[in-house]
Amino acid sequence: MSVAVIGGGAFGTALAIVIAKTQCVKLWARSASHVAELKISQENKYRLPGVKFPKLLKVTSELKDVFDADIILFAIPMQALTDFVEQYNLVGKTVVACCKGIDLETGQCPSVILNNAAHTAVLTGPSFARDIALGLPAALTLACANPVALAHLQVALSTPTLRLYRTTDVVGAEIGGALKNVISIGCGAVIGAGLGESARAALMTRGFAEMVRFASVLGAQPETLMGLSGLGDLALTCTSNQSRNYQYGFAIGAGIESDKNLTVEGISTARALRNLTTKLNLDLPVCIAVADLVDNKVNINSAVDRLLARPLKEE
Repeated sequence: MSVAVIGGGAFGTALAIVIAKTQCVKLWARSASHVAELKISQENKYRLPGVKFPKLLKVTSELKDVFDADIILFAIPMQALTDFVEQYNLVGKTVVACCKGIDLETGQCPSVILNNAAHTAVLTGPSFARDIALGLPAALTLACANPVALAHLQVALSTPTLRLYRTTDVVGAEIGGALKNVISIGCGAVIGAGLGESARAALMTRGFAEMVRFASVLGAQPETLMGLSGLGDLALTCTSNQSRNYQYGFAIGAGIESDKNLTVEGISTARALRNLTTKLNLDLPVCIAVADLVDNKVNINSAVDRLLARPLKEE
């Protein structure tokens, strides 16, 4: 069994490290100079400094070295996924999407973009790259519509420190992973603006209700959102400064400049959601408020006032 990871960022590197502790893994990064540096240092000094590569991990900048793997994990930014896969033939491949979000141009989730592969799965849930790379215990959701392929992937990708729970509800798993990034931006903004923990808890809760509502409309099972890929991931990213989406929102709320080197998937996903709510005639006020916030259409205080002024209703 051979495994390859496409994407030399923090999460892709972390997955390659943890899986390579028990089996051979090839990690692909786009830049040849970056790969040369990784080979020399045997660590990703920029993304995961101090975490050494296992002996079974090999890095490459040649895609031909990874496309013959039995299982290919895609850990590239969500908004780059469509352009990437359009250049390569995935027919007959078993692929796992490890990116979270909704494509801004098409409104599609990763599994749809990768659907010309033989088997497509989604790996999502509450995890920070450094925790996984260090071998700290973590549990994730692995989703695939084919139960036979799913059971095979669960065994192949689980490790002594990374526990995978399986589900055939791909839509539910993807929506949870996508929308939690949007809610995380909002929670970061609330704390950055000094609006308090109670406000964050309220935003998380109402945001979670929107996650369930949106996923259900798309055919997901609501109980999927109660698990790792929904509630679990939401709790992690809305309460920790390690979350890039939370950091970005905090900077907005505090009125400071955010780190431009961060990949913040929630920005494009919020904008995609705003487009989809119009198309689907859905009411997602928290997600829309975040989209307007990142586009500077409102400030954090105006966004909160708008939410608080909504008509009173049953929970």
